[in-house]
Order: sequence, then C-alpha cells, then structure tokens
Amino acid sequence: MRARSIAAATATAVALVAARDLVQKKHALLRNFPVIGHARYLLETIGPELRQYIVTSNDEERPFSRDQRTWIYASAKEENNYFGFGTDNDVEHMQGHAYLKQRTFAGALPDVHDPQAPLPSAKVLGGPRGRARAFRPASVVNISAMSFGSLSGAAVTALNKGAALAGALHNTGEGGLSPYHRNGGDLVLQIGTAYFGCRDEDGTFSIDKLKDVVAGAPVKAIEIKLSQGAKPGLGGMLPGSKVTPEIAGIRGIPLGQDCASPSRHTAFSDVDSMLDFVELIATETGLPVGVKSAVGEMDFWQELARLMARGDRGVDFVTVDGGEGGTGAAPLTFADSVSLPFRMGFSRVYGTFAELGLTDDLTFIASGKLGLPENAAVAFALGADMINVAREAMLSIGCIQAQKCHTDKCPTGVATQNPRLARGIDPASKATRAAAYLRTLRRELMKISAAVGVAHPALIKATDVEIMNGDYDARTLLSVYGYKDGWGELGPHLAEELTALLTTKPASGQKPIV
Repeated sequence: MRARSIAAATATAVALVAARDLVQKKHALLRNFPVIGHARYLLETIGPELRQYIVTSNDEERPFSRDQRTWIYASAKEENNYFGFGTDNDVEHMQGHAYLKQRTFAGALPDVHDPQAPLPSAKVLGGPRGRARAFRPASVVNISAMSFGSLSGAAVTALNKGAALAGALHNTGEGGLSPYHRNGGDLVLQIGTAYFGCRDEDGTFSIDKLKDVVAGAPVKAIEIKLSQGAKPGLGGMLPGSKVTPEIAGIRGIPLGQDCASPSRHTAFSDVDSMLDFVELIATETGLPVGVKSAVGEMDFWQELARLMARGDRGVDFVTVDGGEGGTGAAPLTFADSVSLPFRMGFSRVYGTFAELGLTDDLTFIASGKLGLPENAAVAFALGADMINVAREAMLSIGCIQAQKCHTDKCPTGVATQNPRLARGIDPASKATRAAAYLRTLRRELMKISAAVGVAHPALIKATDVEIMNGDYDARTLLSVYGYKDGWGELGPHLAEELTALLTTKPASGQKPIV
C-alpha cells in the first residue's frame, strides 16, 4: 500500500512538472521535451565540477590547472609537493612555455633547505627618493590587493595573519583598511578611485583622513590604484544591499546606498598632477608611494618616465598587473581582451624606464598569475624586484576555483559576505597554510636561483630563460621581448649590496631584514 502511495505521489509530481513545462514560455527545450529536458540544465549547472574533477587532464584546466592547484594545496599544507613520473606537458610544442637554463658551475648560492631563510627585496622601497620611512621589504613574495567586501572577513584575517607569520606584506585592496587587516601583518594601503577610507562626505580625497588611517595601522607603503588586470579602465558598483553598517564604516560611505567607484581618479587628471598627488602623500606620511596599473597604451608610461627623469618628483614603485589577473569579477570582454598579458605589458613598461636609465631608482612589483615558481622566475628575469600573489593566496586558504566569486555564493567562504558560507574559513588554521605557501614559494625561487647559478631570483637574467616559439624552437626572453644587453638586471652597486646582505646572518631572535 505504501509503495503504491509513493508511486502515485511520484507520478503526480512528474505530471505536474510536465504540465508546467508544456505551458511555460521561458525555455523552448522544456516545452518540447518536458521533464527530461531538466537533465540538460542539471548537467549545465554541475558541468564545471564534472570537468574539473573528471574530464580535464592535469595540465589542461584554466585559469589554474589541476597540477598547479595540487602544488599550491600541498605547499600550503606542508605536504609532499613533488610530482612523479615526469612532466604532463608536451614540452617541445607548448607555445610560450618558459625554460630555465641551469648552470653547471656557480658561485655563492642560497640555502635552499632552510624554510625560514630570508629572501629580501634587492631594493630599498623609497630609498632612492629619500622617503622618511623607506624600508627594505623582507620578502620578495607578498599578498596582492584584495579588499574586505570582495573577500570575507575570515579570509582577510587568515591572509593577514599568514603574512605576519611569513614576514610578507599584505595589500589592503581599494576597499579600505578594515579590522580584519589588523592582525599583525604589515600593510600596503591601496587608494582607489573612490578613496574608500580616506574620503570626504562628497567622495573627494582627504589627506587628513589618510593620515589618520596611516597613523593607526602598520602601513608600510601606499599604492595608488589606476587600474587592475581583471577589469582595466572599468569602474565598479557596490549595491546598497551589500553596504552593511560594517562596510559603510570602513569605506566611509552612506549606509544602504549604492556606491559607484568611478573609472578614473578625481584627485588628478594627468601624469603631471598625479606626481604632485604622489609627492603630497609621500611628504605628509613619509611613506613610499607607488602606482598600480594594467598596461594598455604606452603614452602614460612614457610621460611618467620622462617626468621622473628630471629628478624632482617620482613614484617609488610601480605595480604592473597582467591582463590575466583575476581577483576582480569583470565582464567577459574585459577579462579576456582588455590590457596586455603580464609578460608583454611588463617588458614594455620596464623598457620605457630602462631607456632613460631609471630602473635602479624605483622598485618594480609584478602581479598576474605569478604565484607559481616558474612564472615568478620569468618575472624576475624580466626585471621584477618583487611579486604579488592573489588567487594563489586564495587557493592556499581553501579556494577550490569554483569561479563563483561574483555571485556571493563562494562555497568555501573565501569570496563572500554570506555569514553561513564565511564560517567555513577558520582564520587560525588557514593563516598557517597561507604562511606555509608563501614560505614554500620563496624557497622554490631560491631553488630555481641555485639551479641557474645565482644567489637570489633578482639576479636571474633575461638570457637565463628561453620561451618556446613554435615547434622545436625557443628564444631567450631578451630576444622575444626586445630587451637590450643589461636590461632586467640590477645595477652593479645593487647587486653587490644584495650579495653582501645575503651573506650576513641575522643574530638569533632578530628579524632577518629591518
């Protein structure tokens, strides 16, 4: 009797679904194939998961392949991150694949076995321009800009604590300095076009509010965001429904009202006035000040280099973001087709400053899928002094590349403001994983440096890396990107200073770099 009731209920439910499918007008497939047509929508919904875990090969998926994610996860958990039985890549046919050339004999090499070994920047940030609070970053690997609001409070807390454990810098992102950024990690405060956290009631920039923010937090540098690789030249809109009391207080915006981030700054209108803005902030705070931008037209960079060559004004660092960057949700066209990929964009920017002999006078920071050792090594060979990691840091604290960042439905709680989902992140344990990932990436860079025969990744040259340029043919970075002899390399005095620094052992209990 019970079985008959269940069968009858099931048949009734199916009949009702079929009737609804036949009369609805939204989906043509369901009108023609009632009930069974739902299977197509189910498969479409779970298709990404099926492809991720079943269909794709180890090196096929994008933006991060299974091999790449596995390496990050294992590194963060301090598990075995080696791979057996050789490469999955078709190495002689992979267009754009980078090959690092090892040396048979070498001089001084880094200690690749000490997980706590320091890997400081080759340059003093703000030093060439005499900033009052210039410093040498203790780590060449740091956490890139991701705001509270795009990430959950638990995720930001985990990243900040992880940065503190690893001795790395943590960029706040343009959403303002939140309580979650105050967990021991040194900060780079990012100022975006909406001036969140340092704005007047009318949305204009306030130097006094900026000074208040800087005075109350461990801010080591300030980054002016011009654009980002995920959506260059595009502003943003934070819906009023997401402007909670907490976010309103942090960003200095009205509660419950839509808040637009313009696509351009209002505090300056050209390179000349931008440099005035930079010098104002540097003078008032004493901090190194730089700019972050994706690379499009080169007029901006050429004008910046030309004005800096005069010597009276300039940025202390430039963060070049590749078009393949992806922590900001964006329209597909912008994600796929606006701004240059990292290697192409960075090499053009570096060359612009190199032509005028300025490369030793500012720090080059690189970002855009550089949290993998081989990609980072290429960035250093092109002239980067430091790298910033974003999505890789997210993966280290639990991200599974579900690609739901723009929906507020991140299943692991990393990129959401949904409290139920955000509770999935335990900041204490995830901080340990973030720190382990950062330390492992630094150690891998030291291993690569040792293989190439140098003591620090900043000493890797553009001739030490070759790029696959068609079947069975490869060219050096110097040739591919039009570098001149010496480009991408430190000046002699910086190289000597770095070598001396690496051979000086810190006293027990002291931080390796101050």
